[in-house]
Amino acid sequence: MQNFDYYNPTHIVFGQDRLAELDNLIPSDAKVLVLYGGGSVKRYGTLDKVKANLGARTVLEFGGIEANPKFETLMKAVDVVKAENVDFLLAVGGGSVMDGTKFVALAANVESDHSSILFHGFEPVPATTAVPLGCIATLPATGSEMNAFGVVTFNEQKYPFTSPLVYPKFSVLDPNFTFTLPKEQIANGVADAFVHVIEQYLTQPVNAKVQDRFSEGLLKTLIEEGPVTYQDNDNVEARKNFMWSATSALNGIIGVGVPQDWATHMIGHELTAMFDIAHGRTLAIILPSLLRARKSHKHAKLVQFAERVWDLTDGTDDEKIDAAIDKTESFFNSLDIVTKLSHYGIDETGIENVVTNMEKMGLTHLSETGDLTLDIVKDILMAAK
Repeated sequence: MQNFDYYNPTHIVFGQDRLAELDNLIPSDAKVLVLYGGGSVKRYGTLDKVKANLGARTVLEFGGIEANPKFETLMKAVDVVKAENVDFLLAVGGGSVMDGTKFVALAANVESDHSSILFHGFEPVPATTAVPLGCIATLPATGSEMNAFGVVTFNEQKYPFTSPLVYPKFSVLDPNFTFTLPKEQIANGVADAFVHVIEQYLTQPVNAKVQDRFSEGLLKTLIEEGPVTYQDNDNVEARKNFMWSATSALNGIIGVGVPQDWATHMIGHELTAMFDIAHGRTLAIILPSLLRARKSHKHAKLVQFAERVWDLTDGTDDEKIDAAIDKTESFFNSLDIVTKLSHYGIDETGIENVVTNMEKMGLTHLSETGDLTLDIVKDILMAAK
């Protein structure tokens, strides 16, 4: 196991009917800006419930944050924070709203060149202050409710950023808020959480037994409870397990002391930016082909994945690996996610454009070992065609 530091200050408020506790989570004299997305929180009454539980505080609203939050939209929220002297941000929504709120928290204390926040990759943004924020998660998927990461679209490209300053002060995880989600969003969330675990688990062995067992438990839980949540809108127990799995997939605990990949995410981000395919679906498209292309590279962990997650014990190691990858793809298909690029109208020309764009972005040496070149990316995309 590699050396590591681990820090996560987010207070999780998990379970049904916990919203009344908002009054104890936010300073009583705070001026609060509630940020949300396309309006479903209004249609289903979530926003009214949130505001009712904020008591006598001054509360402002900012809606319209996109599914892939745009820099230009978020800068309008920054203007509100500055003009109104807002001192607490409350994200109500899924990962995009939470990511966007994190950007606003940082950008509100920057005087100029706000886009520079997005150009540090996975290195912390060199900021010293941020507006404190909390989250009310309505879509389990990204884990943004318990981490310090975000992704924002700038000039039609998706840029990740991170800062310890944007850990949410708290996050309310109430499965009741997920009952109004379209089935497609549930499927996307399951796929997103599953691949988050894979990117930290299916790398190179470093004898990190605790992290491996945590990861395997999360994967098995998602395999068991993801389809139940997708098919049965009344099963709150499945939703609880799905919700906590999605949070645990990217709250840092399974990623400490181990190599991490993220190649599937980097390729998937390009598909979302260029073709507007939902993030979770891009991951489900790419992962099976990437694993097939990297069988020898990830051989040891793929065998472990086959045996411990999919309970495959018969046959040779290569046969177990092939079966595990096939089962993974079938799992995504069981959520009605089509894992072929042609379904989304992407042909060989589109694939060439993705590769070209990744080169422009400097995404030329991916994976936990930096040896996944653009030639391999093209092969992966062609295999997914």
